[in-house]
Amino acid sequence: MPRSALLNVMTQAAMKAGRSLTRDFGEVQNLQVSMKGPADFVSNADRKAEEIVFQELTRSRPDWGLLMEERGEVTGADERHRWIVDPLDGTTNFLHGIPVFAISIALERDGEIVAGVVFNPAMDELYTAEKGGGAFLNDRRIRVASRKSLPEALFGTGIPFLGKGDHARFLYEIRQVMGESAGVRRMGAAALDLAYVAAGRLDGFWERDLLPWDLAAGSLLVREAGGFVTLTDGSKFDHMAGEIACGNEPLHKALVDQLKKAEAARRS
Repeated sequence: MPRSALLNVMTQAAMKAGRSLTRDFGEVQNLQVSMKGPADFVSNADRKAEEIVFQELTRSRPDWGLLMEERGEVTGADERHRWIVDPLDGTTNFLHGIPVFAISIALERDGEIVAGVVFNPAMDELYTAEKGGGAFLNDRRIRVASRKSLPEALFGTGIPFLGKGDHARFLYEIRQVMGESAGVRRMGAAALDLAYVAAGRLDGFWERDLLPWDLAAGSLLVREAGGFVTLTDGSKFDHMAGEIACGNEPLHKALVDQLKKAEAARRS
């Protein structure tokens, strides 16, 4: 599949950062780790990967702004365009030697995500999408799963941890969804969860308390793979809102219905 010049820039940045992460992943026990907060680790590998992505993107499009996990907001002269970057989604997996992590790069144009790349260097899996152009895994077109029955469906989610998220609310949700479906998985990297929905590996995904760089690229992958993406209550999706529910049309609807039932039970 020939990529656009824009996707080439994003892909090259992700793959270069991926090579750096792969080297550090091989020496994960020797990494120097600092603490940002409870169970929220930042490693030297994370910082190096972000610097690589920053340099690659700014060299190609010096006037565009950025929103990055470590750097935060970097304003650009061009107010229409902004890169949204997570240099290491799945940091805790990475630091525990679990090969489920990714670099996520999205392009926001006038507030809308129009291009996205998610790259897992440990598995050499590159997911790409541009608005209107479909979604791809290593240049092969991907589509969301075709299953329609909730008892056959496998869902992904994120589990709140120490100091993060609404634990009580999540327990209502997990109880509701796991009781009606074929199972629930927790990968530990939201960008990859969304990529897996796009590739049909997961039938749907929901999570709250996320950040824009967790959602931006992956949400476009799901849409371009034929999926439905909303907030957890079924309302219009906003990558700045911090939550998501997605899947193919029937299972997305079924998932949102289950989350609403969980919310009703929680409030009763």
